[in-house]
Amino acid sequence: MSDLSGFSPRLRPQPVHQRGVHVTVEPYDQGEHGAALWDALGGTAEAVNTLLRFFPQPDFSGPNDFYAWLEAQNASGNWVTRVFQQAGTGTVVGMASYMRIDENNGSIEIGSVAHGPAMQRSPMATEVQYLMARHVFDDLGYRRYEWKCNSEHVVSRAAAARLGFTFEGVFRNHMVAKGKNRDTAWFSMIDSEWPSIRSAFEAWLAPENFDADGRQVRGLGEIRSGSAK
Repeated sequence: MSDLSGFSPRLRPQPVHQRGVHVTVEPYDQGEHGAALWDALGGTAEAVNTLLRFFPQPDFSGPNDFYAWLEAQNASGNWVTRVFQQAGTGTVVGMASYMRIDENNGSIEIGSVAHGPAMQRSPMATEVQYLMARHVFDDLGYRRYEWKCNSEHVVSRAAAARLGFTFEGVFRNHMVAKGKNRDTAWFSMIDSEWPSIRSAFEAWLAPENFDADGRQVRGLGEIRSGSAK
């Protein structure tokens, strides 16, 4: 075990603007981003609720419910929400939030990840996770970065594993969500793992890892496995 006698509380996520090759990550502001974010996630209650069906909050009746939900979570101090904009166009394409922020122990969660159709299965989806993790580990010096999801959400579980999070188990009967039981799958990455994970992200995002049609040459998991040998 490392000597942590000199460990000091970490700062909360800061209001930084992170500019990547494919996407920009910036602090959420309702007046600036709210309507565009609602549209990016589907634009109608039916579409947004379908996209966020594994989120634990009740379904939204319309955009005002959505705005109030995000505002309440951020005003409480529980969340620090980031919005994603496509590089070049500035088009809002999705969001995620830092949550369960434990400054004293250097632990933080990335959650409420919502990628609109425009960013799904694109380099933007990977780059935002790299940028948000880099802020946590490199800028703020956190020790632990968590990812949690409904255990039935197979896409989220696969994404966590692909991004380099380690599966830690399932919290059974964790919560009641939308009138149903939710078991929650827990994943994490820690500071000692981050340099290798960061290198894999950067190798995957490198221009030479994409062919003339924009298809990846090597997958992120493949790169990470190779770097571990």
